[in-house]
Amino acid sequence: MADKRHTPVETESIDPQICTLHLRLRILQRTPFFAALTSEELAEINRLYRERAFAAGQTIYDAGEPATRLYVVATGKVKVIRLTPHGQNVLLDILPPGEFFGSLSTLGDREYPSSAEAHTACCVLSVSAEEFQAILHRHPPVALAVLDMVAARLHEAHELIEQYSGQSIERRLASLLLKLGDKMGEQRDGALLIQMPLSRQDLADMAGTTVETASRIMSQFRKDGLIQSGRRWVALADRARLAAIARDDGVRMRSAAH
Repeated sequence: MADKRHTPVETESIDPQICTLHLRLRILQRTPFFAALTSEELAEINRLYRERAFAAGQTIYDAGEPATRLYVVATGKVKVIRLTPHGQNVLLDILPPGEFFGSLSTLGDREYPSSAEAHTACCVLSVSAEEFQAILHRHPPVALAVLDMVAARLHEAHELIEQYSGQSIERRLASLLLKLGDKMGEQRDGALLIQMPLSRQDLADMAGTTVETASRIMSQFRKDGLIQSGRRWVALADRARLAAIARDDGVRMRSAAH
């Protein structure tokens, strides 16, 4: 794994023209809505989607705006942020290519419940509420997939509430690292490198804790051989032990045992 002063994470330079027809069709097929459709049906749906490139840090939409479009990440990464009642931004998720975000009244939201921002330079595809409604009428399998997606969102919301109400910060961080590893991990030198720039602030926001606490626990994870890390990168070195901590199987960090 790379020296701490150098990041092994690959930097991304996104050209708007990178969203070729082949890439658009491949990305749309990876979304949960369209996985069961034929290539001809996907080609028809692709014509309804618009593409747009965003620079890193650029806002895609703000929470509270009318939920008029559903988005899919084509290239790069997008972060989803929610404002707390105390006025603090909380990082909810970071989405790689193939994942959708945004919402529509069809999915139960009249307004976007969260904000979306380009985490890296990215290209996204989007469809309007009216066009997506037409897709649902023409393709019943898509409507069934939407129902499954809404159920999955509710399940994730319940899990998030459980994590924030009863789990220790160690469990939250272990669960978060495993989730990010599953979504964006790449095998590198015997560890699973999370392929995205990842700061301690990002981790703290997603785990619902302070930067100081996140840094202390991550440092202990590193000392215990669970992770490798450097400036803005993390690699999972011992997934089994991280999973045991996330499940609360009686595994504790070494410092907790003394």
